[in-house]
Amino acid sequence: MQAYGSILRLDVYVNVNYEPAMTMEMPKADRDPRSDPEAFFSIHDLIAEFGVTARTIRHYEAKGMLRPLRKGRHRLFGARERTRLKLILRGRRLGFSLADVRDMIDLYDAPAGETGQLACFMQKIAERRRELQQKQRDIRDTLDDLGRAEEGCRRRLAELGKT
Repeated sequence: MQAYGSILRLDVYVNVNYEPAMTMEMPKADRDPRSDPEAFFSIHDLIAEFGVTARTIRHYEAKGMLRPLRKGRHRLFGARERTRLKLILRGRRLGFSLADVRDMIDLYDAPAGETGQLACFMQKIAERRRELQQKQRDIRDTLDDLGRAEEGCRRRLAELGKT
């Protein structure tokens, strides 16, 4: 407590993050599987399994690509979210944009299901292959241009050295 003239100031710190204890009772047959703690992975489990950071997982969550269950301050990721993370990471590793990855993953929930997802994935693969092949041609052309420029420099240096 501090006094300022005739005014008193009282600083009070209150912990508003009340977190009830998580129960670990055995699941019942009639229980919703989304509320069974044993059927879920913590963010730390996913970090260890996939070698990503918590920030990466939270980013995908913020983008709406992962929707973990919340229990207090904890995120609980089910098998569906784990699979979605695996697909996101695979798509990113193959060079797809997050928008493309989202489109492909969202097809999993569409009526066409896995068939539609695989057809879309094959189309995206073909597009990505064309992009990479064009980049490969561009790189080859650039290397040829650099080779010709280098050869011109060598010839000119040789001419300058003779005079």
